[in-house]
Amino acid sequence: MNTREFLRAKVGLFKGFSEDRLRELVAGSRTGSFEAKEAILHQGAEAKCFGVVLSGAVSASILGDGGTRQVLGQMRAGDTFGEMALMTGDTALTDFIADSRCEVLLIPVSLFQSVIVAQPEAVQHISRTIAERMKAVMADPTKAAAALQKGEDPYGLKLKGERPEKILVINCGSSSLKYSFYDTAEETRQARGLVERIGIEGTRLIHHGPKSEVKHDLTKSGFAEAFKAMIAELTAKETGVIGGAGEVSVVAHRVVHGGEKFTEGTLITDEVLAQIEALNPLAPLHNPVNVAGIREMRRLFPAVPHVAVFDTAFHHTLPAYAYLYGLPYELYDKQRVRRYGFHGTSHHYVALRAAQFLKRRPNELRLVSCHLGNGSSLCAVDHGRSMDTTMGFTPAEGLIMGTRCGDVDAGVLAFLERTEKQTASQSEEMLNKKSGLLGLSGISSDMREILKAADDGHHRALLALKAYCYRVRKYLGAYVAAMGGLDAIIFTAGIGQGSAEVRALALQGLECMGIAFDAQRNHDARGFDEVCRISTDDSKVAVLVVPTDEERMMAREALRTLSRSYITRALEARQQQPFPVEVSAHHIHLTQDHVEALFGKGHQLTKYADLSQPGQYACQEQLAIVGPKGRIENVRVLGPARTYTQIEIAMTEQFKLGVHPPIRESGDIADSPGCTLESPTGSVKVDRGVICALRHIHMTPTDALRYGVRDKSTVRVRIAGDRELVFADVLVRVDPNFSLAMHIDTDEANAANVQTGAQGFIEGIQSQG
Repeated sequence: MNTREFLRAKVGLFKGFSEDRLRELVAGSRTGSFEAKEAILHQGAEAKCFGVVLSGAVSASILGDGGTRQVLGQMRAGDTFGEMALMTGDTALTDFIADSRCEVLLIPVSLFQSVIVAQPEAVQHISRTIAERMKAVMADPTKAAAALQKGEDPYGLKLKGERPEKILVINCGSSSLKYSFYDTAEETRQARGLVERIGIEGTRLIHHGPKSEVKHDLTKSGFAEAFKAMIAELTAKETGVIGGAGEVSVVAHRVVHGGEKFTEGTLITDEVLAQIEALNPLAPLHNPVNVAGIREMRRLFPAVPHVAVFDTAFHHTLPAYAYLYGLPYELYDKQRVRRYGFHGTSHHYVALRAAQFLKRRPNELRLVSCHLGNGSSLCAVDHGRSMDTTMGFTPAEGLIMGTRCGDVDAGVLAFLERTEKQTASQSEEMLNKKSGLLGLSGISSDMREILKAADDGHHRALLALKAYCYRVRKYLGAYVAAMGGLDAIIFTAGIGQGSAEVRALALQGLECMGIAFDAQRNHDARGFDEVCRISTDDSKVAVLVVPTDEERMMAREALRTLSRSYITRALEARQQQPFPVEVSAHHIHLTQDHVEALFGKGHQLTKYADLSQPGQYACQEQLAIVGPKGRIENVRVLGPARTYTQIEIAMTEQFKLGVHPPIRESGDIADSPGCTLESPTGSVKVDRGVICALRHIHMTPTDALRYGVRDKSTVRVRIAGDRELVFADVLVRVDPNFSLAMHIDTDEANAANVQTGAQGFIEGIQSQG
């Protein structure tokens, strides 16, 4: 019996599949042979395949305390595994280990999404299988506790793809080429290097391989020759990591500016490259070089996918009030003059590392990331999202830097134009290359030299140092105010990791904000190879030195982009069904205690009408929401009573109330403002709970399988209509008790002329949870 016949005869999941579909599955999958006690999939690993046992037996088990292994279940020929992890996006809950010699068909996630999930009967079969297995496991408390252990990489920092990948990361500067190589199958097999002074005398290559470091002087040449030197070193017999250029499976490129269009890693096509090039006026010193590097690498590696990773992408969540300048709105509307922010890859990476170190979820922390190097910026990261950053339309705004001025009164440039006849190009040269530490000190743009000169009593060097640290301290305080509190400060990049003196001066006087750093820990911090805590044990705010790794983050984003592209192609391969869109007006969820305080002891909420979500209903009870400035009357209460009180309003209503609610997932009310709720018979003052809800889609696990998404995925949704619009940053929420529907608030609905009953379509996946 061949594999296709076996699948049809032995695996109930495939009984209704056509011969063509089975042939497609088998041709795109691989058969693995495993010896007894050999692991097929480890607990905590990301599931990239759907498994079918062809022969032998496989056990799902957990290694418990004391090294004893607890078996949760066994699968024999014809059984499947990996459904739960593929459905939820979580890592594998158990180890899957061969009991005896066995053969397993491993179907990649792209085929799972495009072929298997396209069959309604298959989705129903998978859902039943998951439900039956979970019921069996949960019936045994010991097994349930073991199965619900967390995976080994909840922060997604390990480089894991749907298949083993060899990733080449490219970062082109105006006269330099930085590169890094990663092998996801063997993480110790890494290399990185730098070709500096490209196009000028003194060109040289520095290469760090797994075994040693080498340096080569190169003849004066351009980027084409630099790329050839890089490939030669990567493939060299003594120091290389690959046998030939053909081993590279994906190339990731740093692109400084993605404008408003590129908010995530993006597969590079001719069209995408043209769109990146069109952004050159926004970053004239960087994007043209990035584009040239992409073109050359696509010529050298034409057969592999190339991915653009944008410095600006992490900051696409900045609210309008944070990114708009106080300029005529037409400048934004027509020319997109606004604050974009940079260093996003670094800020995102160290925020994840900080959460990992603190053993906290990224979306429950308020962080300030201080990326201090020759280019410097701070970023306020509120519950995992960038909400403000110091760099703006260009990287010249914000902090004082090596040669950039940071914040400056625009009137200075007009003054210099009148008095010095200084042209726009001269001003740009001054602001970017002759200012900052170099301009203030008159000595150097290098903080190490500034510190040495300051120690020697050089007045201007000391002044430059103080001005630099004051600007960092000032923005730290501003971002604490912007987020309404702070959990941790992160120092990263060359100066942030390397200078204890800069860190101390930047934190000086911030004890009033609960920031207490330990001078000895600060002095001893080894910030270039490990995360170090430099705050005191009793400090209310943790202060960390976190080594950044932008290249690794770029490799991670390249893998995620590939994964999204596999699923997107799968979604495009079958016609998607629309889902209903519902407009959610302002409403209130109450605890039972607050129900009784407002309506009388023992009062129960009275159903007025059922809502689309099972078990949810609008109540007859209505309340007034009262804020510092005004009130909103007749706001409907929704039932049943919850364990917390939450008030959801539209963004425009914050001005009527005089509060500033965060944009959050329902239930995430930490550090949100409060209000007073009034009924005809009572009132309650709540300290927190007022939010603007993230736009979101409710769906069941079956729906999630059908659409190729997971719980906490972020997607783009096109809403059809006379003012058709694509909404980005739509959160997917998966639960067996949900009913399929997208919810937007009244502001969003009014802007797009959307009414309840409209149809939405998932156009793309931004992130998979």
